[in-house]
Amino acid sequence: MQRTFNLADLFEIVAAQVPERTAVVCGAQRLSYAELDARANRLAALLQQRGVGPGDTVGLQLYNGPEYLEGFLAACKLRALAVNINYRYVADELRYLYADAQLKALIYSAPLAAVVEPALPDFPGIALALRSGADYEAGLAAAPTSYALPQRSDEDIMLLYTGGTTGMPKGVMWPHRALFFGALGGGGFYRREGPVSRPEELGDVARDGFPLRFFPVAPLIHGAAQWATLASLFAGHTVLIREEVEFNAEKVWELAAREQANIMSIVGDAMAMPLLNALKAHPGRWDLSKLMNFGSGGGLFSAHVQAELRERLGGAAVNDSMGSSEGGVLGGGSRPTEGEGFIRLAPRPDIAVIAEDRSRLVGPGERGLLVRVGHVPVGYFGDPEKSAQTFFAFEGRRYVNTGDMARVDADGSIVVLGRGSQCINTGGEKVHPEEVEEVLHRYPGVEDALVVGIPDPIWGQRVSAAISLRDGAAPDAEAVRAFCHQHLAGYKVPKSLMFVDRIVRSPAGKADYRWARQQLEAGLQAIAQAVHKIDE
Repeated sequence: MQRTFNLADLFEIVAAQVPERTAVVCGAQRLSYAELDARANRLAALLQQRGVGPGDTVGLQLYNGPEYLEGFLAACKLRALAVNINYRYVADELRYLYADAQLKALIYSAPLAAVVEPALPDFPGIALALRSGADYEAGLAAAPTSYALPQRSDEDIMLLYTGGTTGMPKGVMWPHRALFFGALGGGGFYRREGPVSRPEELGDVARDGFPLRFFPVAPLIHGAAQWATLASLFAGHTVLIREEVEFNAEKVWELAAREQANIMSIVGDAMAMPLLNALKAHPGRWDLSKLMNFGSGGGLFSAHVQAELRERLGGAAVNDSMGSSEGGVLGGGSRPTEGEGFIRLAPRPDIAVIAEDRSRLVGPGERGLLVRVGHVPVGYFGDPEKSAQTFFAFEGRRYVNTGDMARVDADGSIVVLGRGSQCINTGGEKVHPEEVEEVLHRYPGVEDALVVGIPDPIWGQRVSAAISLRDGAAPDAEAVRAFCHQHLAGYKVPKSLMFVDRIVRSPAGKADYRWARQQLEAGLQAIAQAVHKIDE
């Protein structure tokens, strides 16, 4: 069988070169590359027995663990599409996603049975629903060790569902080759020579590279963690997976120290700030001397948090990387030293800024939409209308709108300003929530914050913030505003503040702006009604 850039082919190439090397550590479980590949083969055989084949979808509604990787690889082996399903979804959300993804099979964690199993009778197209634990292990034990091998393709599709924090989840369709080069580094993240040119070359990368130990802190249902994990597996690394479902900063550091993690990846301040607080509260408690790189992707990573982590992690590099479900991994860059913006990307042939009407690529001093060209997805699963809004052809090439606004500087570098979909228009001025959120995160006593625009009869939109406080901190809206005025133009300072017990985020720490908007709108409405009653 000819090897391709199908992700299953790539993993099998690596596993053949380093079969005895440890691939996964999760609690007491330790699987070598050969064992992980063999278990994925058995699962592929079981799925094939139930009719799963090329183009079918396999739902992975799983907590972190080897089963997630086995399910993902088994789907790829059959040219099927693995579907990441948020394990926090409730019945209505699951029914939407099951239907939208047209599931043919579903693998789910046993503790989720109470929400999963009542929905299954309404989806007769699901030919196999496999629960983790005893049922899963019995299914693998009874399955053949091999299956009918399809001829895989570079253009086989990998499906990544968005978090649904700004709208309903959408399945982004990534051709395997495009994903490998556009999000996984093409095998070049961990070697000087850069990306590979042939699939077989990846075996040499794994065999000859240093066997690092990689710790993705976020759940594997999140694209940033999933992609970073695949990149490490394709480099022959050992992946460390935390057993706990809920995020616990102290247990994260315990695992990193016990298993001597070399690389850690998180998603933004929602994870970085508790981890930093744990280091402050317990100086010297954990031996992190093996840690070489601590990186964030997929979420806001404030400059002051990065600086404090550098101080407390000794010689470890602390860096920020930009990426999205639709745009892939755009990599790291420098922090703008002055003015607005969050990250400065060096000039590259695969990124550009296009006018909002998509009529032309803009030049130095101009703003527009950040786009990527080349190794990009082909659309949203089953939704050609939304696909046309995000994925488009320009001058004969395929582009994707990343959803971010950006500016081109005089030297051709690109400064990313923030998410265009969340940009607030207040009195004709544009405010990017991320800029305000970073300042709020710097205020003493603030644990977390989200900023949204609320309809306002005078300003068009009112800059509004939901804030959660650390234990012992007192809510003081005027003090928060005064602090913001020291670091932001007046029109960017939140006009409405609401203190809440907890900021709602996805399991990976992604901002839930729909929730924040609902909370703030409800709070402002309640205040208006109370004032109206007083006036009466």
